[in-house]
Amino acid sequence: MPSRCCVRCRCSRRIVRETAEAIDLKNGVTIEILTASFRTVRGYTLIAALCDEIAFWRSDESANPDSEIIGAIRPAMATIPGAMLLCASSPYARRGALWTAFRKFFGKDNPVLVWKADTRTMNPTVPESVIEEAYDNDPASAAAEYGAEFRSDVETFVSREVVDAAVVQGRHELPPMARSHYVGFVDPSGGSADSMTLAIAHRDGDRVVLDAVRERRPPFSPDDVTLEFAAMLKAYRVREVSGDRYGGEWPAERFRARGITYVPAEKPKSDLYRDLLPILNAHRAELLDLPRLAAQLCSLERRTARGGRDNIDHPPGVHDDVANAVAGAICRALGAPRPLAITPEILAQLSNAPKYRYRPPWEPRNFD
Repeated sequence: MPSRCCVRCRCSRRIVRETAEAIDLKNGVTIEILTASFRTVRGYTLIAALCDEIAFWRSDESANPDSEIIGAIRPAMATIPGAMLLCASSPYARRGALWTAFRKFFGKDNPVLVWKADTRTMNPTVPESVIEEAYDNDPASAAAEYGAEFRSDVETFVSREVVDAAVVQGRHELPPMARSHYVGFVDPSGGSADSMTLAIAHRDGDRVVLDAVRERRPPFSPDDVTLEFAAMLKAYRVREVSGDRYGGEWPAERFRARGITYVPAEKPKSDLYRDLLPILNAHRAELLDLPRLAAQLCSLERRTARGGRDNIDHPPGVHDDVANAVAGAICRALGAPRPLAITPEILAQLSNAPKYRYRPPWEPRNFD
């Protein structure tokens, strides 16, 4: 059996070129690390693909990036007999490509092999004290991280079908209208990590219409974005905006300098999401056709904490800045007074009402 050094030397002689993300071999094969995106894998011919930590793939552009990426990989393997697709991951929520494969193939006689094993079996070098401490702190999280169990305390908050039903296809923004009363909601940011977002909405009878959404991704100057958002709020005749309590006094101070009153939201975003769900389920909201908004809403998770209290938030590694601003604007608009509807009956009564004209005191009056 050749020594380890001999094997390494023999492999190195097959390398033509080596970069930080790829190794080109003399036989024309390239070993490459790619970003988890359905766009980057297209155009390749693949003899093997390893999808690492697939249960945690997230994207602001798609609610199910794992399925879309696998859907792009399979055609690239179609012309190679025996091409192999390998997916390795710690489990997470009961959804996505990993959960689908586990539910469909685990423990069954079929060509797809699903291997399930805990950390103690796969890597005995992990100290037992680390695993025991994790189970003491958060049993549900530890069961997934070290026990290879899918989490039962994490569920999808809103389905894709509900969101799609609320989206008005082809509508990206609505201009201000004279008879509408608009409200705004801001999710502020310091400009280095999260986006700063603004949503404007109005009430139309029993429904809420989302009119405009703005997102500025980092890096940016918070003062410049505040100036931009304030100008947009004034265009919709909004002089008081509500927003997240992030940042203490600085959002209120910056908006106040631009002529806008900033009022911290009474409810945290988890409660706003909880109030938003029945509005969407009852088809009482009209959303704009924005892929990032739909993806962020569909990726929201409902987690059951200790004590049975639910918390609704984005999954690890994903943002919800657009969804937070939209939820705040819709809930705030629904709580605004309903605009007066001028029915034909009311219009007829107004037309038949006696007309009065103001007479200045210096004009002569006839009291007969």
